[in-house]
Amino acid sequence: MVTALDTLHRVFGYEAFRGEQAEIIDHVVGGGDAIVLMPTGGGKSLCYQIPSLVREGTGVVISPLIALMQDQVDALAALGVRAAFLNSTQSPAERASVEQQYLSGELDVLYLAPERLTMPATADFLDRGKIALFAIDEAHCVSQWGHDFRPDYLALSMLHERWPSIPRIALTATATEQTHAEIAKRLRLGDARHFVSSFDRPNIQYRIVPKDQPQKQLLEFLRTEHPGDAGIVYCLSRASVEKTAEFLTENGIPALPYHAGLPAPVRAANQARFLRDEGTIMVATIAFGMGIDKPDVRFVAHLDLPKSVEGYYQETGRAGRDGLPSTAWLAYGLQDVVQQRRMIDQSEGDAAHRRRLTAHLDAMLALCETVECRRQQLLAYFGEKADACGNCDTCLTPAESWDGTVPAQKLLSTVVRLKRERGQKFGAGHLIDILLGRQTPRVDQYRHDDLATFGIGGELSEPEWRGVARQLLAQGLLAVNSDGYGTLVLTDDSAAVLSGERAVRFRREPERSARRPGNRTKSGVSKPGSLSPEALPVFEALREWRASAAKEQGVPAYVVFHDATLRELAERRPVSHEQLSTITGVGEVKRERYGDEILGLLAAQSDVDTPRSTAGSAESIHHLRERSDDPLSME
Repeated sequence: MVTALDTLHRVFGYEAFRGEQAEIIDHVVGGGDAIVLMPTGGGKSLCYQIPSLVREGTGVVISPLIALMQDQVDALAALGVRAAFLNSTQSPAERASVEQQYLSGELDVLYLAPERLTMPATADFLDRGKIALFAIDEAHCVSQWGHDFRPDYLALSMLHERWPSIPRIALTATATEQTHAEIAKRLRLGDARHFVSSFDRPNIQYRIVPKDQPQKQLLEFLRTEHPGDAGIVYCLSRASVEKTAEFLTENGIPALPYHAGLPAPVRAANQARFLRDEGTIMVATIAFGMGIDKPDVRFVAHLDLPKSVEGYYQETGRAGRDGLPSTAWLAYGLQDVVQQRRMIDQSEGDAAHRRRLTAHLDAMLALCETVECRRQQLLAYFGEKADACGNCDTCLTPAESWDGTVPAQKLLSTVVRLKRERGQKFGAGHLIDILLGRQTPRVDQYRHDDLATFGIGGELSEPEWRGVARQLLAQGLLAVNSDGYGTLVLTDDSAAVLSGERAVRFRREPERSARRPGNRTKSGVSKPGSLSPEALPVFEALREWRASAAKEQGVPAYVVFHDATLRELAERRPVSHEQLSTITGVGEVKRERYGDEILGLLAAQSDVDTPRSTAGSAESIHHLRERSDDPLSME
């Protein structure tokens, strides 16, 4: 029997398994059930793809988004894996062809959406073929406690009932201990073996900045740190998505919108362009991103506060799947807290549901306001202990805490006096105007200059007062009124602060340098630009060749090769097919398909004196592709 390790090397081009991959694969190949918690980029897909190739039959993969199945199948087909999908985008003839391939035993992997799998006709159809295993991807979707609940996943308990002898593997990159337990319970995986890897993504630098004209902050971040890079920008509303995409485009940065309000063909076209083009930015609501396999996303930016740490981790995890340094950047301000609190108060559902939402938000606010290592706190949320990383913003530029008891009393006292003396409630902006003694039209209208707290807050600036209000909200010492206008009211805990029984400490934002980080982080991870001077022009020539190959085949560039493979090719410069086989990511099929072209390009580059320009390489690339008579060509 072909071994898992041989399959890893021959098909995927890797020399050895990482972490617990070998143990997981051996367990599933042997017929065991498994629950796998592994970070994005950690190699989850190999844990079901290799058993699907080693075991007899077809591996059936339940994937939540049909929009991504084509790219997943393309990536496997490029490796010589016989893969297909069944979904509503196909014509009857296309579906019939796939069904016949499955029944004839000609498929290694078959992708299905959960909705289709639970249809009786689909189950009957699967019974007529040979199933190697069931893989339940994005398994956290089964959890109502988690951030991305999908009711259709609840029906997947039928896998255990209908096919009790077929191994099942449930996989996710995002699960707290509670979500983990719910996955096991709802999918009837009580006897499954659990594999929990570290949630740490050391190649991602986590940074949270005070929000101040966020679009301009984003533009500066992109221009100084990620020019020409592919990335994702998340916004809370559809309107904000549209405006941000338009703003970036007007400033010379290619950006596309993605949200549920766009016509389906537009969403599909924008997603396809993002996946296939290098350097395109997707501006999106959280409706975008699940299962995105694009490995070269160099940054994920949030212009609005995520609703939960799980959601934040899942979304930021779409950066740096190739293991190269990437950035998770979040702009966070007072209005985010007000907006999220108000949304919880107005949400549908019972009190228990609102308590869950509040717990999620409180954990996210604690991450934003911490003066400790961000990564340490993020990992602690998932039950993992870690040392300070030395590579997040709070490690690189430590924040201080300060005694904010007196400012807190002044702001809370203003809320009290407005309510007690005037029967009024106002938002943070007006409260700050009162404390700073500003004679605004509204202050004049309501004669709030008569209040005892008028003008007593001169020791702090407006941004500092906004930070006080934000952190009082985050700590539960101030609340958003349920009137829908964002006005602020006291909480049960406010009285202890006003009486002096409870001290309040706040985070003081450090002065931040606009200087772009160097080529090496404190944790020792090299930046993408750290190729040797001799290798850089070779890498660029390989990227140009890859773009040409991908365009001819109509697939994303990463389906041809990942950046990490091109970087290794540029540094090591193999001169034979045998040496090519030692390059990470060059499997048997890809070596046969692209080997002559790559070796020819590398030989041509060796004749060029470095560090001369790679101009002219386009001609050699064109010549190489013209003379290719590869029988595996997709033309």
